[in-house]
Amino acid sequence: MTALVAVAHGSRDPRSAATVHALLDVVRALRPSLDVRGSFLDLSVPLLGDVLRGVAADGHRSAVVVPLLLGKAFHARVDVPGAVAEARLPSLDVTIADVLGPDPRLESAALRRLASVGVRSRDRSLGVILAGAGSSHAPANALVSSIAARWAAGSGWAGVEAAFASAADPDVPTAVARLRARGARRIAVASWFLAPGFLPDRVTRLAGEGAIIAPPLGPDPEVAELILHRYCSALTTQLAHSA
Repeated sequence: MTALVAVAHGSRDPRSAATVHALLDVVRALRPSLDVRGSFLDLSVPLLGDVLRGVAADGHRSAVVVPLLLGKAFHARVDVPGAVAEARLPSLDVTIADVLGPDPRLESAALRRLASVGVRSRDRSLGVILAGAGSSHAPANALVSSIAARWAAGSGWAGVEAAFASAADPDVPTAVARLRARGARRIAVASWFLAPGFLPDRVTRLAGEGAIIAPPLGPDPEVAELILHRYCSALTTQLAHSA
């Protein structure tokens, strides 16, 4: 069977890798017969190239790399293909799946995380920030902004603003100010992050005292289902090319 090799960005924060591994445990529970392995691009171990070499050494002839990334920014477009190429494994047929976003299952997970900290719809006193990492790749930021606009249209909140932890505008304080200007008396932050780490912590600090902070997407069953969906779609492409 073709192995599923999930690859996350990696972080010096041990909570990040622990969350990724917990998410992959959910994937394994959904597909017990599938060989599911976790890897990272940087800052955490094992690295993607090392895991691919292990997959080949264990006798697999093919693998699907599923990027645990929420948008097609630099890591997806450059780092993941580069790490696969650097592994230099001519005996292993490697296909790179699409990134996780956009997909309605991610939005559902983010809304469930908001609900888990007590946020309810139709609360006109509440302004919601959808906080992402931010990227120099404008389409990745536009994805987050489009989700925020969709939520704003149907939530009944005072407003919904996208905000970014780095590399893009608006930043979190600007988003807070915009929501206050619309009459929001309380601020909640929805996480467009897969796992905890430096940037989610920065968002929490910038949101200010009293803000309601939802946890990252983490080991959510729908996120796990999405990983399997990306794997299956890539596997279909891989089999078609080899036919």
